[in-house]
Amino acid sequence: MTAPALPPLIDRHTHLEGALDPSWVRQESHRRGLSLPRNLEVLWSGEPVPFEGFIEAFLFGASLLDGRDAIREAVLAVARRTQKAGGSGFDLWASPHFLVVHRAQIHLDAFWRGVEEGLEEAATLGLRGCLVIDAVNHFGPTHGQAVLDLVLPGLPSFVKGFSTGGLEGTPFRDWAPIFDRARAAGLRIAAHAGENGPGSNVREAILEGGVARIIHGLRADAATFDLLAERRIPVDVCPSSNRALASDVTPHPLPRMLAAGVRCALGTDDPGVIPCDLGTEASACRAMGLDDAALATLRQNGAKDAWCLQD
Repeated sequence: MTAPALPPLIDRHTHLEGALDPSWVRQESHRRGLSLPRNLEVLWSGEPVPFEGFIEAFLFGASLLDGRDAIREAVLAVARRTQKAGGSGFDLWASPHFLVVHRAQIHLDAFWRGVEEGLEEAATLGLRGCLVIDAVNHFGPTHGQAVLDLVLPGLPSFVKGFSTGGLEGTPFRDWAPIFDRARAAGLRIAAHAGENGPGSNVREAILEGGVARIIHGLRADAATFDLLAERRIPVDVCPSSNRALASDVTPHPLPRMLAAGVRCALGTDDPGVIPCDLGTEASACRAMGLDDAALATLRQNGAKDAWCLQD
């Protein structure tokens, strides 16, 4: 008998600005006469830093994304990393408002074109990809509306979702009108919650923000795991990133989440800053005590709920 085909292996959560190949970052920094931030070097070595230190490293990579070719290179870094790990697709987060308006370092047309070219080349490698627009939670709802004002006119078809990231400083109930507007425009809604904020943020994001997908959810309690399972809300889990940025959350809740029936899947988050790929994330799961069946469940969930595989 022929063994059943495996579902596609998908990187369910990775950030454009945090996915640049370190060798490209070193070369580009040298070309521009820039010094690498110490926190970036520390993270590349595999050591943890405070969340603020991670943000410094993340923003340094973002500062290099000032043209179409750099954006294309960032997408291709994701594609190559995913392909090397045996993956066949990725859901890619990006913050164009930060690059286009806040930093004023690239025009929106150049940003869209760079993403499009990167996704087209990824397709020639056999990979599916899509983009999720990420707004900054702690910049607040006014920022969220400005993000939508920027991206909704002429929104490319490869943009599948809208999300909030950054520090969980603004209640998700305050983001509900922005989420509603994005949803009305045909976008799916996600939120980083329970990563650097309390676990109650996960429940609030679902019940008051109307979020359909959670990123991380580390600090949620058992009752919230039950809610996630009951509503079949996907949760993207990134073990290497969690170990570096939420080291106080021990043991990692992924085994308990799966036991509760939560639809968890694996992502790499910021693999150009915190080195990892889908293979290292699977190894991290095994170190948590998860077996082949659990890893198969993660893979199945990853494909079933991946936005890059949905029309």
